[in-house]
Amino acid sequence: MSEHRRKTPQPQGGGRAAARRAAQQPSGRRESSRRATSASPSGAHDDEQSYGGRAEARRAAQRGGGRRRGGGDAAGPEGRSRAAGSRSGKKRIIDYPRAGKYGVRRWVPSWKLVSGLCLGFLGLMMGAAGIAYALVVPPEVKDMAKAQNNVYYWADDTQLVATGGSVNRQEIAYAQIPEAMRNAVISAENKSFEHDKGIDPMGIARAFWNMAKGGDTQGGSTITQQYVKNSMLSQEQTISRKFKELFITLKVGKTVKKEEVMAGYLNVSYYGRSASGLQAAARTYFGKDAVKLDPSECAFLATLLKGPSYYDPAGHPELDPVNMSKKANTERATKRWAWILDEEVKDNRLSATERAKYTKLPELKEPTKSGELGGQTGYLVDLATDYFLAHNDQDITEQQLAQGGYEIHTTFEKKKVKELEAAINKVYENKIDVKKRPELDAHVQFGGASVDTGTGAILATYGGQDATKHYTNNADATGAQVGSTFKPFVLAAGMQYGVRDPKGSREQDKATRTQISPKSIYNADNALEIKNYDGTVWLNDDGKPWHQTNDDHADHGDITLREAMEQSANSPYVQLGMDVGTDKVKQVAIAAGLRDDDYMANSSVPSFSIGTSSPSAIRMAGAYATFATSGKQNEPFSVTEVKHEGETVYRHEKATKTAMESAIADNVTDVLKGVVENGTGKPARLEGRDAAGKTGTTDGNLSAWFVGYTPQLSTAISMFRMDDDESNKERKFEEMYGTGGEEKIHGNSFPAQIWHDYMTTALQGKEALSFPKPEPYGEVIGTPSPTPSPTPSASESESESKSPSATPSAETTSPSPSPSDTCGVWGWDCDEDNGGTNTGNANGGATDGNANAGTDAGASDGGADAGTTEGTTDGANGTNGNSNSGNQGGWFGGGG
Repeated sequence: MSEHRRKTPQPQGGGRAAARRAAQQPSGRRESSRRATSASPSGAHDDEQSYGGRAEARRAAQRGGGRRRGGGDAAGPEGRSRAAGSRSGKKRIIDYPRAGKYGVRRWVPSWKLVSGLCLGFLGLMMGAAGIAYALVVPPEVKDMAKAQNNVYYWADDTQLVATGGSVNRQEIAYAQIPEAMRNAVISAENKSFEHDKGIDPMGIARAFWNMAKGGDTQGGSTITQQYVKNSMLSQEQTISRKFKELFITLKVGKTVKKEEVMAGYLNVSYYGRSASGLQAAARTYFGKDAVKLDPSECAFLATLLKGPSYYDPAGHPELDPVNMSKKANTERATKRWAWILDEEVKDNRLSATERAKYTKLPELKEPTKSGELGGQTGYLVDLATDYFLAHNDQDITEQQLAQGGYEIHTTFEKKKVKELEAAINKVYENKIDVKKRPELDAHVQFGGASVDTGTGAILATYGGQDATKHYTNNADATGAQVGSTFKPFVLAAGMQYGVRDPKGSREQDKATRTQISPKSIYNADNALEIKNYDGTVWLNDDGKPWHQTNDDHADHGDITLREAMEQSANSPYVQLGMDVGTDKVKQVAIAAGLRDDDYMANSSVPSFSIGTSSPSAIRMAGAYATFATSGKQNEPFSVTEVKHEGETVYRHEKATKTAMESAIADNVTDVLKGVVENGTGKPARLEGRDAAGKTGTTDGNLSAWFVGYTPQLSTAISMFRMDDDESNKERKFEEMYGTGGEEKIHGNSFPAQIWHDYMTTALQGKEALSFPKPEPYGEVIGTPSPTPSPTPSASESESESKSPSATPSAETTSPSPSPSDTCGVWGWDCDEDNGGTNTGNANGGATDGNANAGTDAGASDGGADAGTTEGTTDGANGTNGNSNSGNQGGWFGGGG
C-alpha cells in the first residue's frame, strides 16, 4: 500500500467516541494523560498493540482518563505492580487477604497481623475483665448455706437431737474456731491463704503437677474459692459458673477479711454424717464444742473436707462396698490425717513435740441418726423449747427460734429418762392387755416427772408412749385431778397459819389462830358433816349441808392427822381445810410450787383440800421437793443455757425462796415418811433409803397418783385413761375399774409400783441420805373420843366396793369426781365414789369428764403446764353441775 494512502493513527481510546470522551475530560486530566504518554519510553507502535479495541479503551476511560495508557505496562512486572497499587487505592490497616501475594501465600496472615490481633484481643479481654471486676458485687450467701437447726443437749452436754432446720448446722464466730483447726485447714488446703488475693496460680500449677505424679496434696482451689463456691454459687459445673467464681473470688479476696472468709468456709462446709459446719461436726464426731478440739481432732475434721464419704472411718458400704468400706475409709483417713499433721510441722504451725503425741486417729463417736423426735425426745424438746421461750430476757420469739442456730442445753439426764420409761413400759407389758380387755385396758396413759430437790432441775419426764403418735405431754398438765396427794399442803397450812378460834373474829385474817401439830386429833368418820371454823354447818348455795365420805366408806373415829394421812382418810383434812381456811391452803400450795392457773381448782369449797386441782406431774414433783429441802422452794426448770452462734443468750439463775419454816416442812416429811413405811404408800418403800410420799385416787376412779421423794430426788407418777384422738372434742376421762386386771386402780397400785422401780434404779450409786429429824411443832388440838366409831369389816367394805355407785343411804346423787385414795394396805377395799356421777363440777372438777381443759399461760415451770387442752371446765366457780344436791354429795366427792 502506498505511503500516501496510510490512515492517520487513531486515538488509542478506541476511535472517535474515545476521542470525544477524552476531549470532554477536564484539561488537567488530559494534560496528566499527556504527561503520562510523553513520559512513556515506548513508541507509538507499542501503544497501538496495548489496546484491544474500543471496548478496552472504554474500560480504561472508566478507570480514569489519566490512566488510559496504564494498561500498556500490565504486560510486565512493573506494570503488574502498578496495577495492583491502582486496585488498592491506598494502604490497608489490615492487609488481608495479603496484597501482592498469590496462591496460598495470599491467604496466610503475616506475623505482624497475627501479633496485632493477639495483642488487640488481649487488650479487649483485659478491658472487659477490668470492667467486670469493677461492676461485680459478691452475691448474698445462699439461704441453704445460712440454714441452721437448733441442737438440744442432755445434761451431760452430749447431743440429744438436732432439729428445727433443714440442715444440721450451728454457726460459730471466728473466735470460737480453734487455732489448731485453722492451721490444719491452711496446711491441707491453701498454704498461701493468709497473704494471697483469693486466687493462687502457683497452687493451681502445683496441684496439677502433683496430680500428674500421682501425689496427694492440697487442691488447686483456695479456701476463698471454696467459700465462694459453697456459700454463694450453685454447684453446677459450667463455664459461666467458673467465670463467676473467678471474679467473685477476686472481689471477696480483696474486700473481705481473712477471718470472715475462714469462719464462713468452716461454717458452711459439709463434714459428713449430716453435719454442716465445724460446730455440728465437732458435736457429731467428738461430742464436744468446736472450741475444745485438740490438734489431732482438728486434723481429722480437716481430712473430712476432702470428701467425707471417702474419709469417714465408719464407712459407707451402702454406696460402695469396696471403695467406701469401713476398712478402706479408715486407711484413707489415717493416711491423710497423718499427712496433715506432718504438713503443719513443715509449715511451722505445729511443733514436732506436739505432733509426736498423736499416733493414731482420735476416738470417734458412733454414727447416730439426728432429727428423730419420736419416743420421749419430742416431749423433752417441747418442754425445753417452751421453757426457754417463756424465760429468756432477750424476748426471743418462736419465729426467731425457728430460724435455727440455737444450742439449748437441758437438764434432762439420758439415763434417768430411759429408766423412767422402762419402769412404765414394764407395767404396759405385764399388766395392760388391750386384746384381752379391750373395754378396760384401752387408752391407758401415764405421766411422770423427776426433779432434783436441791436445784429444781427436771431430770426426767415421761410424756407418753411416743411423741409422734400421742401429742399431749402427760408430764405437763392433763386435767387429771391429783386427789389425796394434795393433803400435805393442807397439813402444812394448818401448821403455818393455824386453825381459827371458833369464838374469835368472823373476819378470817383477824381471827385468833392456833398453829397445830400433826398429833392433833380430828374426827375421821365417814359421811362427816363439814362445818365452818366457828362450828356452824357449811351450806352450799342452795342451803344444803355437805357430808364428806372416806375412800373406804369406813368410820375411823377420832384419829391424829398423822394417822389420817397414813390411812388417807378424807374427812379430817376437809374439816382441817375449813378450820384453817381454804384460801390459806391455796397459798401454801402455791408457795410450795404449784401455780394459780386454770388447773388450780375453785378454792372456795371444802373439797379443794382433797385434790380437785389438776396440776402437772412436773409441778407436783417440784412442790414435794420443797418438803424435801426443809421448805426451800426451787422453781422447776429444764434449760441451763442457750447459745446462738456461739454467744450465750440465756443462762439459768437459781432463785431459791423460803416457802415455809423448816420445822413445818420437816414435820410434813416425817408424816409422809410414815405413809410409805406404815400406810397406803407401802409399795413404794425403798430398800435402805428414807422415802416419803402420798397416794392419790379420784372419785370415779378417773385418775391415780403417787408422788414421793428422797432427800435427793422427787418424782410424781400419774395414771388415767383417755382417748389419744385429740381431734375428738367429746373425749373424756374414762373409769379404771378393772383396768390391768385390778378391781380398782389406786395410787398405791401401778403408780406406786412405777415410782418404786424407777427410784430404785435412778438412785443406784447415790448416797443413802436421811431426812432431817423433825422438831416438835405446834399445839395438839382435839381429844380422842372415848368410844371411837367402829370400822366396817373387810367383807363389808368389799361388798360396798363392788358397786362403783355405792354410797351411804343419805347420799343419792353426786357431783363431779372428787379425789380419793386407797387404804387397801390396811385390809380395806377402799372403793369410794360417793354414789356420784361425773356430771357436776361446782368443786372445780371436770363437768363431763373433759377435765383436760383450758390452756396454761406458759411453760414457766420448765415446760410444765405448757400443753394445750380443749376447753375450760364449767364448774370452776361452783356454778355448774348438781349444785342443788346439798348433803347428798352433789357438790363434792370424797378425795382420798
